[in-house]
Amino acid sequence: MQVAVSVASVLLVAFVASYVLWLILGAGPSGTTPREGVKADELVYLPLPKRLTDVSVEEAILLRRSVREYTPDPIKLGHLAMILWAAYGITDPRGLRASPSAGATYPLEVYVVVGERGVLLEDGAYLRAGVYKYDAHRHLLIFVRGGDVRGELGGAALGQEWVEEAPTSLVVCAVFERTTYYYGERGRVRYVPMEVGHLGQNVYLMATALGYGTVVVGAFNDHRVRAVIGAMPDEVPMYIIPIGVPKEPRRIGFEDVWRYVESRRGG
Repeated sequence: MQVAVSVASVLLVAFVASYVLWLILGAGPSGTTPREGVKADELVYLPLPKRLTDVSVEEAILLRRSVREYTPDPIKLGHLAMILWAAYGITDPRGLRASPSAGATYPLEVYVVVGERGVLLEDGAYLRAGVYKYDAHRHLLIFVRGGDVRGELGGAALGQEWVEEAPTSLVVCAVFERTTYYYGERGRVRYVPMEVGHLGQNVYLMATALGYGTVVVGAFNDHRVRAVIGAMPDEVPMYIIPIGVPKEPRRIGFEDVWRYVESRRGG
């Protein structure tokens, strides 16, 4: 009984702490939202989350694959916005997010590496090449550094060319202390890695539903990746997720799966 009460107390404290942090960061009504894609003080305001596709969850799961070859086509800003929202965006006015988090501690930070002509704006222009950081509470990008650094990122990823060739990549970092403060070493070895996986699958499914291909990459030099994106010292790179238009879109139906299953049932 004592153990159950103790666990419940830890969860309550973690949730309250994250909620207070959400309030401090300025979530909630903030007046008129600037025009989407317009930068003010190096901020890029993203289109607000909304339904964009008619692809069902079942179809997105069916079509999801790791894609490493992309066309030169850019990603639309509105689509990038939805991928970021699906990854770690706000899904509840209390500050809760799209990916589940142990005790709502939310240890992850998401950076966006944009290549030259990699993200298309609604007016036909392109988002400035560079590195940005996603602010989930305000659903915007914060400019970190300029220039097309995809080559540097690909080099830090041990020469994986799909990292260099994709028009944009997400880089997911973890601040382990946010979770280990409440859960100790189990937070480091279990809860934070689990959360990274939740985020990655959300990116896969939303990217697939929007017609893009992606792959989660875990082989890279942590220090070099941190230097490329300008991450903070306590932010540990966990994933690089290149995203682009696949050269060979996946074409498969549930009937193909049925035939596979039935052939193994002896039918």
